[in-house]
Amino acid sequence: MKYKTIEFKENKLILLDQRKLPTEVDFFECSNYKDVEFAISDMVVRGAPAIGAVGAYGYYLAAEEFSHLEKNNFKKELKKAADILIDARPTAVNLSWAVNIMHQLTEENDDKNVEDIVEFLYQKACQIAEEDIKINKQMAKVGNKIVPESAVILTHCNTGALATVDYGTALGVIREAHFSGKNIEVFADETRPRLQGARLTAFELVEEGIPSTLIADSVAATLIRDGKIDLILTGADRVAANGDSANKIGTYMLSEIANKFDVPFYIVAPLSTIDRNISSGDEIEIEERSDREITHIGDIQIAPEGIDIYNPAFDVTPAENISGIITEKGIAEKPFKENINSLFKK
Repeated sequence: MKYKTIEFKENKLILLDQRKLPTEVDFFECSNYKDVEFAISDMVVRGAPAIGAVGAYGYYLAAEEFSHLEKNNFKKELKKAADILIDARPTAVNLSWAVNIMHQLTEENDDKNVEDIVEFLYQKACQIAEEDIKINKQMAKVGNKIVPESAVILTHCNTGALATVDYGTALGVIREAHFSGKNIEVFADETRPRLQGARLTAFELVEEGIPSTLIADSVAATLIRDGKIDLILTGADRVAANGDSANKIGTYMLSEIANKFDVPFYIVAPLSTIDRNISSGDEIEIEERSDREITHIGDIQIAPEGIDIYNPAFDVTPAENISGIITEKGIAEKPFKENINSLFKK
């Protein structure tokens, strides 16, 4: 993609503002960790790997902000900043994963002076961002092995360069299949309520010249039933130890229909998205978002005042509906717990 989702320069974090795509390309500058917290919670940036990298840079910016303090106070303020960043979006495990890595680095270097700690944190944030790109490209190669020639692929939400530092997870596999000459076609769900499929995935597909069609979410079931979909690829924001996977609301529904009609359904996610500290999807906290996302599209009100709203951002797809979990180390298949653990050992 010709636009950078995330860039750190002149001690500022520059984010492609995904609230304004596809009609306007604009950038949001984060000068401190509170700017980063806002950017994550308001979805200037979204996608589990992307907000992980952004959270790491946010932690560094907090360290820079508090670097004038005596070390004990520096660490206390950093811990507060870490908690605020993690709370910005609770479902996506990559955010807490990255921020906790940064905080652990602070603790491990307690014998160093504050100036050195801040420099170590900057280097670690850059490393997390750079490694995300490498991981995504490796996942794409792994995932491309299960994509048939001339496959028609259905994808949900946005899992591309916009959801990562670059290249993407599920959309990264689609990119790899396209550029390796497999003659694929893609159906992209619009992904209500924030329309990430219509605004973001469609934007990336058009930009890359990948043959694609945008559909309303409710069309997918008919396409699957009628045998017009060969493969479904989605991302994930958190994967439990047993393979249960939380992803954008509507993913579970697709998995049920895919299961009924024997369409392969794969999750594409880096190992950092797998949370082996939770045994099943029942333990995943599901973020609920603003009523306005349901009652309005942009500034246009589409629902009456006074109606109650339920707006979960994610749902959990049970492991039994998942054909495999594509990671940078290989594809985990059933039984997921054992095969996921084996990937971490590679």
